[in-house]
Amino acid sequence: MNADRRIVQVKQLRSPQELRDRLNHLGVQIALDDDVDPHGPLSDPITIGERRVGNRFAILPMEGWDGTADGRPTELVERRWRRFGASGAKLIWGGEAAAVCHEGRANPHQIVVTEQTVDALADLRRSLVEEHAQAFDRTDDLLVGLQLTHSGRFSRPAGVHRPVIAYHHRLLDDLVGAAGVTPISDDELDELVETFVAAAGFARQAGFDFVDVKHCHGYLAHELLSAVDRHGRYGGGFEGRTQFTRSVLCGITSAVPDLAIGVRLSVFDLSPFAAERGPGVPLASSDYDLAFGGDGTGLGVDLGEPSRLLDLLNDLGVRLVCTTAGSPYYNPHVQRPAFFPPSDGYAPPEDPLVGVGRQLAATAQLKRAHPGLAFVGSAYSYLQDWLAHVAQRQVADGAVDVVGIGRMALSYPDLPSDVLAGRPVDRRRICRTFSDCTTAPRNGLVSGCYPLDPAYKTHADREQLVIAKRRARNAGVSAKNVEP
Repeated sequence: MNADRRIVQVKQLRSPQELRDRLNHLGVQIALDDDVDPHGPLSDPITIGERRVGNRFAILPMEGWDGTADGRPTELVERRWRRFGASGAKLIWGGEAAAVCHEGRANPHQIVVTEQTVDALADLRRSLVEEHAQAFDRTDDLLVGLQLTHSGRFSRPAGVHRPVIAYHHRLLDDLVGAAGVTPISDDELDELVETFVAAAGFARQAGFDFVDVKHCHGYLAHELLSAVDRHGRYGGGFEGRTQFTRSVLCGITSAVPDLAIGVRLSVFDLSPFAAERGPGVPLASSDYDLAFGGDGTGLGVDLGEPSRLLDLLNDLGVRLVCTTAGSPYYNPHVQRPAFFPPSDGYAPPEDPLVGVGRQLAATAQLKRAHPGLAFVGSAYSYLQDWLAHVAQRQVADGAVDVVGIGRMALSYPDLPSDVLAGRPVDRRRICRTFSDCTTAPRNGLVSGCYPLDPAYKTHADREQLVIAKRRARNAGVSAKNVEP
């Protein structure tokens, strides 16, 4: 972790040079351009598999808390997807984290991919494509996918934890009350493989171009990658820990051969962090072998196994990889660098720019090692006003192929359109990482950008969000390590 705990908000940096100076002060190497060319690298098309994708922006998948009890989209979900369609991004990386079964939902209002929801998902995809066609006249260069997930130890299908664990984790079991839970068996994982394959078929039936088999953020497929202590076919050495991955990908390729496959991967993980008050502290600082992509200390990165996994993915026909890191549950500052913590989080133990640099550097290293894969990068939202300045340089340098936009797409979905049209960014709509989009669902409220999106500023749940944030402040969760 970086020792400089004084945080200067990005919104206070008034020029690319001021950001450059701040990065130099932190010892973080992130290259950026002084000016953004609307006809430059971000506007270039890219060929992925056999498809030509129109530019270098992607909308990343997010977990909604606003579907129906049986897993169908609501008007709020459709509104979000329509906004994604009008964003200007030509790659929609599974605009929703969709559970493959009800037991694998992270919340009781998450979208589910089943035979019963196929028609609703087809309508959802169609609404996005229609919005894109209306805004940009063509859709032949638009690639739309759906993320398939099982939330594993973070499953909350009925609003309370019902963890499905790959193994007993000495630090995380207490976090979710999994100490007395029996790990999922090999036979049950065999059945879950078939569930993923069936969900991919439903996604294709609904018209999606590809599916993302989610391997990130501590969810089940990601947790299996670190199951060094698990016995049986799905644990132990690298071959066992990637058996689920191989089985799902081969199953989809066999059952749905015309469906492309992507994988969103936490390319490294660090120790869980926690704090009752103030900045987070690592719960492990040595002899920590449960972080896939970690160096064994709990605080460092080793991309050896992730690179080996990417070789495997390439051999299995995967051409799309989206990089991310860590987990929003146990080390959110690693996964999603932010100035303000969510209600159940902790103040960042490092300047969030350090976390951005860590993810961008890992992506660049893996891209250089695997030039045949198309890489979509994450962690750009915290760059705020200077997102496009960094994104343009990253693409120009070959450090990433496509720039993914996550939280920013909730407050300012059409940022890609403005950048590519040469318009100045609208500073009033830039995500400032208030983390309300996380605090709200963590308190059972619909997900969205309450500070900046007019639809959520007036939503009935906003009052409850204010109460939840006040309760968190009273409990001492605040960013006390901040320069004014």
